[in-house]
Amino acid sequence: MSKIDSPLHNDNRQYDYSIAFSEERDEYKLICEMVEPNSKIIDLGCGNGSLLEKLIKEKNVTGEGVELSESGVEVCIVKGLKVHKGKIDEKLPFDDDSFDYSICNVTIQMVMYPEVLLSEMKRISKYQIISFPNFAHYKNRLDLLLNGRMPKPMLFGYKWYSTGHIHQLSVKDFYELVEEIGGLRILRKELLTGASSVKSFVAKFFPNLFVPIIIFEFSK
Repeated sequence: MSKIDSPLHNDNRQYDYSIAFSEERDEYKLICEMVEPNSKIIDLGCGNGSLLEKLIKEKNVTGEGVELSESGVEVCIVKGLKVHKGKIDEKLPFDDDSFDYSICNVTIQMVMYPEVLLSEMKRISKYQIISFPNFAHYKNRLDLLLNGRMPKPMLFGYKWYSTGHIHQLSVKDFYELVEEIGGLRILRKELLTGASSVKSFVAKFFPNLFVPIIIFEFSK
């Protein structure tokens, strides 16, 4: 676990990106594969800009971001990235279809209005890429069953009261949200299950039970 994700070094209710100038996450490689070269993209909740940097370097995209954390915006500016400070779960200051792709990586569970976020992603871009930790993972289910308290495995070391993950969701929950928003078609989904080929195989049939993090690509 990187410093940015560790409760020993950070508070994910208000990230301090000054201690984590850059990072590499497993999702980045798969998201990069989903984005066509030379596209125009917006990274919503871009943090320290690591994914945005990677997309610009590897896919030659024209990219910008939106980030609420002051330290995240400052780090992005130092890197020379175009980043706006603000919330991502309210009306965004962009015209309809301003971007080819809107991206939100492992952040939807941290905003007050997830439905607004997804609706705005649909409005401002042709394609939408979104990922999140699956709170219905079997480790969480067992933890709740055996210990009778808020499951901890998918909180990454945080406690129920100290985490910024305020809207925990499962894969099934997300499908319900997508159906409610309407007008989105799944183009691709990637399951982050680790190196085990057995886990990967089983997860394809039971994603809501065995997938810790899932990535969707949509078109409208």
